[in-house]
Amino acid sequence: MISIVNGTSTLYFIAYNKDLLNEAINFYTNILGLTLHSTLDKENITYLTNDDNQLVVKLELNSKNSLNKDQIKEKKSYIKSKLNIIDWRSLDSSAVIKVDNLVNLIDNLSSFNYSLQITPNELYPNEVYTIDPLGNIIGFTACKEPLTLIPPLQKSYNKNQGLATTTVMSQSTSEISNNADLKGKHRRNIGVMTSGGDAPGMNAAVRAVVRAAIFRGCKAYAIKEGYEGLVKGGSNFIKQMKWQDVRGFLSEGGTNIGTARCMEFKQREGRLKACKNLIDAGIDGLIVCGGDGSLTGADLFRSEWPSLIKELKDSKQINEETYEKFKNLYICGMVGSIDNDMATTDSTIGCYSALDRICRAIDYIDATANSHSRAFIVEVMGRHCGWLGLMAGIATSADYILIPEKPSSSKDWQDQMCNIVDKHRKRGKRKTIVIVSEGAITSDLKPISSKMVRDVLVDRLGLDTRITTLGHVQRGGTAVAFDRILATLQGVEAVKAVLELTPNIPSPLIAIDENKIVRKPLVEAVKITKSVAEAIEEKDFDKAMSLRDPEFKEHLSNFMAMNSACHEHPKLPQEKRKKIAIINIGAPAGGMNSAVYAMATYCMSQGHTPYSIHNGFSGLARHESVKSINWIDIECWNSVGGSEIGTNRSTPEQTDIGMIAHYFEKYQFDGLIIVGGFEAFVSLNQLEQSRSMYPAFRIPMVLIPATISNNVPGTDYSLGSDTCLNSLMEYCDIIKQSASATRGRAFVIEVQGGNSGYIATFASLISGAQASYVPEEGIHLEQLELDINSLRESFAIEQGMTKAGKLIIKSTNASKVLSPQVLADIIDEESNYEFDTKTAIPGHVQQGGLPSPIDRTRADRFAIKAVQFIEDNIDKIDKYRYQLDFPQDKKEIINTAAVLGVKSSHLRFTSIRQLYDFETELGRRMPKKVFWNSIRDTADLLVGRTRITSNEVM
Repeated sequence: MISIVNGTSTLYFIAYNKDLLNEAINFYTNILGLTLHSTLDKENITYLTNDDNQLVVKLELNSKNSLNKDQIKEKKSYIKSKLNIIDWRSLDSSAVIKVDNLVNLIDNLSSFNYSLQITPNELYPNEVYTIDPLGNIIGFTACKEPLTLIPPLQKSYNKNQGLATTTVMSQSTSEISNNADLKGKHRRNIGVMTSGGDAPGMNAAVRAVVRAAIFRGCKAYAIKEGYEGLVKGGSNFIKQMKWQDVRGFLSEGGTNIGTARCMEFKQREGRLKACKNLIDAGIDGLIVCGGDGSLTGADLFRSEWPSLIKELKDSKQINEETYEKFKNLYICGMVGSIDNDMATTDSTIGCYSALDRICRAIDYIDATANSHSRAFIVEVMGRHCGWLGLMAGIATSADYILIPEKPSSSKDWQDQMCNIVDKHRKRGKRKTIVIVSEGAITSDLKPISSKMVRDVLVDRLGLDTRITTLGHVQRGGTAVAFDRILATLQGVEAVKAVLELTPNIPSPLIAIDENKIVRKPLVEAVKITKSVAEAIEEKDFDKAMSLRDPEFKEHLSNFMAMNSACHEHPKLPQEKRKKIAIINIGAPAGGMNSAVYAMATYCMSQGHTPYSIHNGFSGLARHESVKSINWIDIECWNSVGGSEIGTNRSTPEQTDIGMIAHYFEKYQFDGLIIVGGFEAFVSLNQLEQSRSMYPAFRIPMVLIPATISNNVPGTDYSLGSDTCLNSLMEYCDIIKQSASATRGRAFVIEVQGGNSGYIATFASLISGAQASYVPEEGIHLEQLELDINSLRESFAIEQGMTKAGKLIIKSTNASKVLSPQVLADIIDEESNYEFDTKTAIPGHVQQGGLPSPIDRTRADRFAIKAVQFIEDNIDKIDKYRYQLDFPQDKKEIINTAAVLGVKSSHLRFTSIRQLYDFETELGRRMPKKVFWNSIRDTADLLVGRTRITSNEVM
């Protein structure tokens, strides 16, 4: 049924000439299916009606009271310029027509390239407005009372002016929203496929691609079973994906769209079939998530595309029009591989999930190994890359690792392994862990099997030795938090990259550099990756190592240094050996013990004397709690949560800074490493500021950020934040499962974080929460109203579906008044109890149990960097140690007290003076600028949330 919403039955429009009149007739007959009942009568009027005459469109030909073609063009241009800036209804009077199927109408309008303003958004449309050929704004709705619906535009909130319509949205949101009017090459149909071995996080990548593509005005397609589905084609293998089709993908392992090896695609005939299948499906953009083989095939496919499509045209399988439309294919790659063997990217989707499985298994094995004083050989995956073996060795403090990048002769590896294991045993270690990559080889390319390693330990050392082959357990299970984040952000970036590609731009690979998503040339990355395997085959192991990422070489060097702490002669001469202390300040965070372990073992390997200060500055001032660190006492600390040396929040000035200086002088510390959160940041500032009064503090000092709140200025990452997100992820998955089982239920989950919205933002991203509230934005009632209406719509759409549970994440300090229970009560009341709302508060569960592999390995890396910082800076300040006129403001001196952090794609030291004086908001205990605002946009995008943005959000 078609009718006019305001109750009238007739729409009256005027056309300047017959050409415009005919265009208007075509518009209303084609779009609304109206019937032309008469041509121009004696009054120059034409009538169009629907079947039951509830809608009459009256068109008059009159050049005096109407706009001509140029005026209409100018008016249309002006209206289009205001798309997603202001509500079109404020520009001109408009009629609203009720239709039965609004979604089909939107598709119809889109196919004719009409500009559309859709409310509240494209995902849940209630109204759509367009411009007819006569320049009139015409609205369509499926509802009886459209004026009561949520307005479509994002809003800004200014504390001084109240709620107002925004004129400028964030860049990412405006880019996405403006694509509702995309035409031609930019409004692409995007296919996504997973290929090669499955990896945890692939489902998160598919979800991100599908929803980001839909949100950008594109159609999304899933190509099932990898390249096999591409070759076979048809609706069974190439399926258009809707928004709801990827519900629940975040928490599922493997790949729901399947993956398979395909020999046929390796032949040109197979790629010709794939070309035809993509054209038949209307796909001109392809995103491939797989390993180097899969991405090599993707780039070959794009390079051959011009000749393939020409062959289809020449053989009359496609016509000239189709050829012109699809003559270019745009491809983007994402790396899904547990081996982390792709060059030019720090991490691949799935690698940290696999590492987590390995570390958990070894943590479990440790207990039985220690109980029986056994040796365990743990075989991990990695045919051509030893990343898993190396990182597992670091994270679990393994005695020895065997990886393909650093082989030695059969005799050398046996002698070296037995020498290390024997010395560890003689120092009191009861267990032995040796990690063997499946691709481990000798220098003459002979494989080293787990059985060979076991035989050596049994025959030469007489150890009770067992073998554990983890196998495909490493691939299984849901993705860890990092892989969900990585896959999601890369999926969104891949869609953006495909839309921005031109025929002259090489296919990009979406990579991560330190903490930043970047684009790298796909061909170059694959070429370097293959060169590593080729160098190993040629026995050029130095070249193979040089082709690995710098971080890989750094981790290997760190492992060797830490592993030599108790059995090798120190590297430094006696006069260069120093006394270095480490202290934990603030709340416990995953990775604190790993930092102490790495600092101490690296110091021992260099010849320095490591000291631990127990129970923070108050423990030092009150109890002189300083102890030198013994290797055997800390040998298992790398995989222990909490803080074994104790921690508290007291700063030096809150305790007794004079007494602290006294003990620093008594023990003659040459350097200090502080591990902790914002209290540690303040402590470093106090110590640096006190250098003029206390010569004991005239030493290099460095802060390693460690706090689940991730609110330390100078870094985008703090130790403990990954462990926290993993704990929250598991908690939210369980809560969401409960909500899904009880149909029509939402949970309000309150998370920690102080004044930092980091935890709430990323927890929302990895759990697929419907909304998140952070201290930086607060909770505005207008936003709460929008979110409640969104929840109602979501539950209505998903009625009867599985996996329909909803989460709302609230940071503790987002609102002191709106507690989780108050929020739940408001939502219940405002939703008319159409669904029920419960609360869940994880509390200190967020600090986690065992630290995650990321926090372990980064703690080791940071701690060793911190010791090297002290080594590099000791001479710069030591010469001023007892000068009466201490040059505190000298830049060389200022830089000896610094924060070690990850900033974007760089690992850097930043002086405490720069950070404290210019980059910190002390009252809120926060950096002035935070990096996660764009992450909030992405999290909202992927659940279809309309967010009121604040002009005052930093």
